[in-house]
This record gives sequence, C-alpha cells and structure tokens, in this order.
Amino acid sequence: MRKKRPISVLTVIIYAVCIFLAVLSVLPFWIMFMNATRSTTEIQQHAIAFLPSTHVMKNLGILLGKSFNPAVGFMNSLLISVGATACAVYFSTMTAYGLIVYSWRFRKPFFSFIMAIMMIPAQVTMIGFYQMVYRIHMTNHLAMLILPAIASPSMVFFMRQYMLPALSMEIIQAARIDGAGEFYIFNKIALPIMKPAIATQAIFSFVTSWNNLFTPLVLLTDKSKYTMPIMVSLLRGDIYKTEYGSVYLGLALTVLPLIVVYLLLSKYIIAGVALGGVKG
Repeated sequence: MRKKRPISVLTVIIYAVCIFLAVLSVLPFWIMFMNATRSTTEIQQHAIAFLPSTHVMKNLGILLGKSFNPAVGFMNSLLISVGATACAVYFSTMTAYGLIVYSWRFRKPFFSFIMAIMMIPAQVTMIGFYQMVYRIHMTNHLAMLILPAIASPSMVFFMRQYMLPALSMEIIQAARIDGAGEFYIFNKIALPIMKPAIATQAIFSFVTSWNNLFTPLVLLTDKSKYTMPIMVSLLRGDIYKTEYGSVYLGLALTVLPLIVVYLLLSKYIIAGVALGGVKG
C-alpha cells in the first residue's frame, strides 16, 4: 500500500486562501437573500444577518404594491437576454468560422477592423443609435435590444482564438468531399466542437444583457416593456426609501436567474479550460 504523503504547509495555505475567497464571493449574495426576508427595523438594527427571517411575504406585498412588476420585468429581460445571447453566440461563431476556414483577400484587414471596433465604447455611439431607432419608430420595441447583439467584436475575437487550435481543417475538407454543404458543416461539425466556448460566452453575454440598464433606459418609455434593471432602479423612489427589505427582495429577484444560468452552464467552462490545456 502507498503511504499517504504528508500535507505541506503551502497546501494548507492555498486551500485556506481558496476557501476564504469562495466565502468572500458568496457572502454578499447570501446577505442579500437573507435581508430580503427581514423587516426594515431588523435591517436597521443589524445590517448583516446569516439566518432568514419571516417577513418575506410582507416585503413581497409592499414590492408588488407599487410600480415593481416582477412578472413583466422578468419576461422582458428573459426575452431580451435569451435573444441577444443566441444572436451574439451564433453569428459571432459564424464570423469566426469564416475568418478561419475561408481564405480571402481582405481577411486580415477585416479582422483588424473588428479589433478596432472593440476600442470604441458603446456609449459613444448611443446618440446615433437612438436617432436611427427613433427615425424608424422602433423606440419601444424589444427587438432593438436584441438585434444589435449580432455584432459582438469581443466575442468574435474569443471564438476565433478558441477555434484556431480546436477546429481541424482536415475534418472540414473530408465533409466537403462527402458532399456536405457549408451551413451543414458549420452547424453539425463546427458548433459542437465550439460548445465549451459557446457556453462560456453565453454566460457572459446573458449576464451582460440581463444587467444592461443604460440602453433599455434610453430606448424604452412604455412601462409594459421595462426590464428588471429598470424596475430595480425605480425602487429608489416612493416608499422604497424606507422599506429596505422590499428593496433587497427586488434585488434578489433580479440576481436569481443569473445564478441559475451560471449553475447550468458552469460545467462547460471547466470543460473548455480542460480542452484548451490539451496540446495536440
């Protein structure tokens, strides 16, 4: 039998630091969920609590009594986030595929142009974007928060870098010899190979789209089209200045879908890191 190696001091320190960082990362979310179940008086007495209270239904009643409508906000945010994520992931992967698989004259300048766009902040182009949306009478349409996600320079860069070592040109050539079409090759061969990268970028894209406040606040004026971040931003007014439990509950309802999405897709991130560490 093999003798167990003694645990070194360095290993203990590494594990201790990792555990401390993990607790430090989870602690704000835990406090937020716990405060969502507490009353304003309890929060004012002790801002930090590690055990739930019994005022969650009261906080929910106060929350629903005003302009906060979680059902409408959740559906709008979900529609925008899912649509924007699907468009960004699919078309960015397709663009990266075109940059890798096809050899054409302006391939390198085109990629350089995409990288240059990454240097331009989105806020700089917002005035022109709003004027365009206003002229075509689409200011209160959720589609204008979904379709621009098709152009995602940072995601194109990530997909291209991941695809360079992962996608074998021999597989592409073999599929073409067998008579497969280009879209069939992309959808049936390239996309499955890119699954870890797609899952990773899908998480970032979904979180970014879900938390986006600036663009929806500029384009949306109809309350029935409000997203969750807009509704949470409205909690600063009226009775919510004193009802801290209701504010925490609104924040918890906003964050909860992001946690669920991360838990569903996190295994693909680990798989992507492991795949990227294997050298052929």
